[in-house]
Amino acid sequence: MEEKTQDNTLKGERIAKVLARAGIGSRRAVERMIAAGMVKIDGKIIDTPAMLITSVDGITVDGQKVQEPEQERLWVYHKPTGRLTTYHDPEGRPTIFEALPANMPRVISVGRLDLNTEGLLLLTNDGGLARWLELPSTGWVRTYRVRVNGRFHHKKLEEISKGVTIDGVNYRKVDIELDDRKEGVNQWMTVKIREGKNREVRKLLEYAGMTVTRLLRTSYGPFELGKIQRGSVEEVSRSDLLINCKEYFKDKSVEIPDVKISDKPKAKKAGWAKSKPKKNAKPKRNKFKRKSKEK
Repeated sequence: MEEKTQDNTLKGERIAKVLARAGIGSRRAVERMIAAGMVKIDGKIIDTPAMLITSVDGITVDGQKVQEPEQERLWVYHKPTGRLTTYHDPEGRPTIFEALPANMPRVISVGRLDLNTEGLLLLTNDGGLARWLELPSTGWVRTYRVRVNGRFHHKKLEEISKGVTIDGVNYRKVDIELDDRKEGVNQWMTVKIREGKNREVRKLLEYAGMTVTRLLRTSYGPFELGKIQRGSVEEVSRSDLLINCKEYFKDKSVEIPDVKISDKPKAKKAGWAKSKPKKNAKPKRNKFKRKSKEK
């Protein structure tokens, strides 16, 4: 919230917070931009992220004028393999942001998917919302469909399911379900994690003796990939955003729709989207229990 002086006049908010909300980047990213001398106000370099401002008038980032923060928005993007989740790659490899439709505003990714991982990636125009969506404290499960090669060790899978430490990194418990579906020597499985550490699924399954040959994220909390085609993006409706993220909005003077939270939120189909998210409910599964082949 904006700070006030003793006479109740607006004192402003920290510039890093305002620029994050304007979609320039996360607060940490904005702080790095400020440290690099990329942020100016009326042509003068800003040297501290603690500077208080009441508007973005006169502020530029890397020579580009900053627009006033818009209403929070969220998109579901089907990331294809071969693209990095970054604005710029020194090696010149393609990024997700280069492939987004021209009518998209500047957006921030909620977490990352590595070069060879595909599937659901959330995008937002609000840095504060992006940070909140990334926090493990939300309790949201990230679900992946995984194809692996190699013989796995049941004992190590059991360790993974309860939480394990690998190379000094602690991983929380993970739900794993094996499929009957096979492709030659490859085995399919569903993996559900609650934190999303760097290359977590790959590292956990390598620990169990398997090599991941395909990794597809199908859901992130209540938001699902459904039938969105590779490279396509769909905007989440304002009502579903407010309902499913009501904890984030509760202190922001935003009216939350009085509707029961849906397990399968609808997405607002944008002009460039090719299909709507699938709404079929998933049955509850027991870890390590094999399921019948999917049709």
